[in-house]
Amino acid sequence: MTREDFLRAMEAASARPREGIGRMGEKSVHAVLKYALEPHEENHEIPLGGYVADICGESGVVEIQTRELWRLKDKLAAFLEYCPVTVVHPIYTTEWIVRLDPETGEVSRRKSPRKQTPFDVLGELAPLREFLSSSRFRLLLVLLETERQDVGKAGSRKKEHLDRVPLNFLGEIDLGPPEDYIQLLPDMEPGEFTAAELAKRVKRPVPLVREALLTLRALGLAELSGKRGRQNLYKLCSREEL
Repeated sequence: MTREDFLRAMEAASARPREGIGRMGEKSVHAVLKYALEPHEENHEIPLGGYVADICGESGVVEIQTRELWRLKDKLAAFLEYCPVTVVHPIYTTEWIVRLDPETGEVSRRKSPRKQTPFDVLGELAPLREFLSSSRFRLLLVLLETERQDVGKAGSRKKEHLDRVPLNFLGEIDLGPPEDYIQLLPDMEPGEFTAAELAKRVKRPVPLVREALLTLRALGLAELSGKRGRQNLYKLCSREEL
């Protein structure tokens, strides 16, 4: 995907019908990515294997999943029986929060303190790890700057999330064979480490890192190497070994 593809898709998505089969409830990020990857609508929403693929063409299926990758498990099992599958997943590296107060009509805008990183996807992939070594499986991470649109009273934690709108295309990470996933890891000194130590290194929650290690082990990029007290010790394959 190029920036030109992204800008063209922004125009196409904004002009799309808001209703109809396969389009009901479709959010902006999903729609923009779909048009960026496949501008021809005749290849959108194609029935296959008892499910509906976001995009289906000569090179296989493209399935866009903006959150909760585990939801793709049954679809992936079905689609991979027929053809190669590319899963497209956005990473919101920069996000702005726009909030409308329904009582006053006041609109506020601030930068979200939360920042997604490509490493995060390793934790999300744990439920799908059985598919990751398949030569038919590919993962495309799309890095985006976005604007999250909420409605809620100022000062209240209660809010309604309306949409997330892509603002800028910041790049992509194309992941094919298992060794590609090593690029999602930080540079680390050789040796053993615990999940907590890796969590500190990548500045992510320990539960997410434990899930990421399940994925890395399934990919053959990490292995259990012992114990330190009650904590498991892990070791990563070096880039030279890969």
